[in-house]
Amino acid sequence: MRKTEPSGLRRRTTSLLTALSFVVLAVSGVLAFLLPFSIEVVGLHALMGFVFVGLIGMHLLNNVRAMKGYLRSRALWASLAITSVLGLLFYFQPGPVKSLLGLSGNFGPAMERFEMSEDGMVFQYAPAEEYRMELKVKTGSAYDLKDPPQVAIWLENQGAYHIKTLLTPAGEGLPYWEFKHAGWEKAKAEAGEEPDAVSGPTPNGSFDPADYILPADAENSTPYKLLIEINQADDEQASLVYAVEIDNLDPSTYQLLELVGYPKREDEDGKEAWSLFYVDESVGSALELIDSALLVIDRR
Repeated sequence: MRKTEPSGLRRRTTSLLTALSFVVLAVSGVLAFLLPFSIEVVGLHALMGFVFVGLIGMHLLNNVRAMKGYLRSRALWASLAITSVLGLLFYFQPGPVKSLLGLSGNFGPAMERFEMSEDGMVFQYAPAEEYRMELKVKTGSAYDLKDPPQVAIWLENQGAYHIKTLLTPAGEGLPYWEFKHAGWEKAKAEAGEEPDAVSGPTPNGSFDPADYILPADAENSTPYKLLIEINQADDEQASLVYAVEIDNLDPSTYQLLELVGYPKREDEDGKEAWSLFYVDESVGSALELIDSALLVIDRR
């Protein structure tokens, strides 16, 4: 019986491991593309990729002579050119590539996601597995997907202080959110700390959204508000603000947002100040941008 030489055994083992690792990479890559984000699948794909790199290195060492021949071949330059073009194409993602990626079910692990369609807007916020928000906005007759409105979504504590912006508007024209956000930025700068680390002695004085959404002591949870400000881009008429109060001590799965008014500047003692007023004739097309807004909270 002929014995297998150590070098031959090493080559076969390396080749088999490389082939099997490639199968795992291929399957996990397809699953990561088709399915919603899963840290297990992505972790498997990424870590097996490192193993595959090591096996490729061993494979190259086992085939040094053959590789030297490839380096002198014209096929090397063609292979480099094809790889470079594909690499740049996939990195910069022109229209056709983005369309292909749009077929994927993996939208990543982002806590926040906002989508607009002809029928409405959907905002999802998942700070934890056991706490998921979904804001569903049914749009009105003035809403136009080709010329979408400016939208800001944020959270406030009971003292009406901004604690977290969930959706930053793409442009200007939402003065109430801008005023609240500017005050938050000023408070951060004065505290000299990171946004989510600025906290006061009481829950209602905290700037940390976790103190309201997922408090360490659930029995001492403090209600907070979710607000929307909306207006058509470049519209000189007043924007509108919708709000809903969220109370984890008295939880509701479904809550409708109410129109709370339009913002108007009323400086106090030389300082900028904005207040909300009941809707009157100064409000125009903004009234027709939103038909209704429903907040759904899944507390597991």
